[in-house]
Amino acid sequence: MNMLAVFWGTLRDILPIVAIIFGFQYLVIRKPVKRFLKVAIGFFMVWVGLSVFLIGLEQALFPMGELMASQLTHPDFLPAMTEGAQRHWSDYYWVYIFAFTIGASTTIAEPSLIAVSIKAGEISGGTINPFTLRLAVALGMAVGITLGAWRIVMGLPLQWFVLGAYCLVIVQTLRSPKSIIPLAFDSGGVTTSTITVPIIAALGLGLASSIPGRSALMDGFGMIALACLFPIITVMGYAQIARWRSNRPSKIQPLSGTSVTKSHQGDTHAL
Repeated sequence: MNMLAVFWGTLRDILPIVAIIFGFQYLVIRKPVKRFLKVAIGFFMVWVGLSVFLIGLEQALFPMGELMASQLTHPDFLPAMTEGAQRHWSDYYWVYIFAFTIGASTTIAEPSLIAVSIKAGEISGGTINPFTLRLAVALGMAVGITLGAWRIVMGLPLQWFVLGAYCLVIVQTLRSPKSIIPLAFDSGGVTTSTITVPIIAALGLGLASSIPGRSALMDGFGMIALACLFPIITVMGYAQIARWRSNRPSKIQPLSGTSVTKSHQGDTHAL
């Protein structure tokens, strides 16, 4: 990979963003940029950081993701089977374990999710625990990637998985605390960012290329769609469980003259 080409390409991608921001600042708002030198240094760091990150993707994350997929699906690594027999989907159990663990670990370390969880904790006044939110999102990501790996192994169509997941999301949206719903949907989006997407894409393409009868074009993509949906499900699911647990004492009548616990202690306490 030509490093100069990467730096030049990243600069061309960033320049329109810079032009729009400064254009609105000076032509529409008509006010100077506060701490201009600090902002300029920040844009320079973004340019350098993105360029180095792209180089790292091509040299490390993409090759390692494809390598792990090919190694975990190699006939010498999989359980032995009799001649002429077809391999069962359960033979790829190490693929599912790897997909689950790599999905959870990369989500926990996702910078976008960390930023959103911290901001959600600040805005909620501490009622939303940032780390608990990250755990709920990581669980959903891990389940989504594992299900995506199983779909590739089985060769099943993606649309049925997406349709089923969206039906579950709709049902949960109708029954979840209203204050949690926007955060849950945003959580599904921030997970598919700088760290997670390259590994998911490399794993999916590697699996589809390594498993006989699978197409990298038809089967290799689609993991990211499931990875976006299942964090929404787990965040709303956790909020529903938390609300159910907090409302259980309200069903017990007090023995003395004390007041009954309110049935709804606040949707924001769900996390």
